[in-house]
Amino acid sequence: MTRKILLAAVALLPLLAAAQDAESRIPEPSDTTFLTLDQALEIALSENVAVKVADKEIERSGYAKKGTYAALFPQINASGSFQRTIKKQIMYMDQDDSGEGGGGGFFGSIAPYFMRIQELSVLQGLDPVTVAPSTGSSSEGFAVGRWNAWSTGISANMPLVNAQLWKSIEISGQQVELAVEQARSSRLDMVTQVKQAFYAVLLAKEALSVYRSVYDNSLQNLAQTEKRYNAQKASELEFTRAKATAANTIPNVFNAESSVILALWQLKAVMGVDLDLPIDVAGTLSEYSEEMGYDIALEDSASLDRNSTLRQLAIQAEQLAATVKMQQYASLPSLSLGFAYNYSAMANDFVFKNYKWTPYSYVGLSLSIPIFSGGQRLNQIRQTRVQAAELDLQRMDTERKLRIAIRQYLTTMQTNIKSYAAARDAELTARKAYDIAAKSYAVGRSTITDLNDAQLGLTQSQLAVSQAVYNFVVAKSQLEQTLGYDFLDDCGNVDLVNR
Repeated sequence: MTRKILLAAVALLPLLAAAQDAESRIPEPSDTTFLTLDQALEIALSENVAVKVADKEIERSGYAKKGTYAALFPQINASGSFQRTIKKQIMYMDQDDSGEGGGGGFFGSIAPYFMRIQELSVLQGLDPVTVAPSTGSSSEGFAVGRWNAWSTGISANMPLVNAQLWKSIEISGQQVELAVEQARSSRLDMVTQVKQAFYAVLLAKEALSVYRSVYDNSLQNLAQTEKRYNAQKASELEFTRAKATAANTIPNVFNAESSVILALWQLKAVMGVDLDLPIDVAGTLSEYSEEMGYDIALEDSASLDRNSTLRQLAIQAEQLAATVKMQQYASLPSLSLGFAYNYSAMANDFVFKNYKWTPYSYVGLSLSIPIFSGGQRLNQIRQTRVQAAELDLQRMDTERKLRIAIRQYLTTMQTNIKSYAAARDAELTARKAYDIAAKSYAVGRSTITDLNDAQLGLTQSQLAVSQAVYNFVVAKSQLEQTLGYDFLDDCGNVDLVNR
């Protein structure tokens, strides 16, 4: 008998060590910050990467809109240029058949003076004037211009009448509106992810609690069986089964604990916080069972006016309609105002102080009337209209799929409401059956097999209750995202109740 007691004690040592190891892996409450769902959402709204990217996209679109408005203001530019002549241009003056210079005899009359200037330049050692024979004429050509040409000035242009430009500004405003709606969609998606991750942690903790309870019961049953075995009131088979049952519960505890850790990591990831931050969730899934009194009939005919996807498609349709108008306006005349003020100088050297700068300026109107572009503008309009037709078909298909998704969520919610009620009744019955089996086993009126069957039924019913609540709240969060329920109040605070 003493030998059997020692062997039983040795067999229990690994079980006790494993239980202590499982207990030590759970962080102490004093080291952990517990967050409610609202607090988790508030953190995610400020730290989530997708939300930050969406905000940056709104900012970028705002700058793009301001850049479009800048086209309405004068565009002022300064310029400067320098040209070094490699070979000067030759000017020719022909004579007609009557012997007079071209252009009514004027150039013919002054041609001898140019030739005299050429001779004097050679005599004074200046740059010789290049002379070339004129094709079909007896007159000779002479080089004009200087080696260095400098120019600097300022110019300004401003559109006065440009319907295409005005329409493009409207399209840029719609682009900002689209960016805002896309940011709202990112926030709605992020809120749904945070909710589901939060509920997943609660479900994992519920499962861990159930499996720990099963493990504690198995240890108590093992201790009780050992006493009966030592008193020769239980067979060795019962004692062995009790030890096997206790050993089989340990992996379930470890797996449930790992599920809690992984679920917390997922929650931290969607919140955008450090994965090593010691946080935990507050509350239990049973607290959310109160939401299962949800009036599903009210959502069956719910409107999709607030759905973010349909809103984005509507904005894109408005953009395409405006784009068609803008392309049609490309056939209209445009009027612009221009101004320029330039200084120029020409010399053969680089002695700037001797340069003679001459100003040149103008102000004027420029009228552009499109006449023919080979059908380019017409084909662009047709292309945009085809895109609009494609977008309309896409909107119809998206709305149809969203309607199907709503019905799926509502069906899931209805199913889990019924499953929750049935699981609650099953849990009460299974707990009563387990208590009866435990008492019967204690007095020797039932076997360890009966007790294990009762424990299995109780475990399954407890997990079914938690699973029903989890499935309901997850489907409800997906339904709220599909319907586009906002989660912020007028002050920008998270409000999950009064929406």
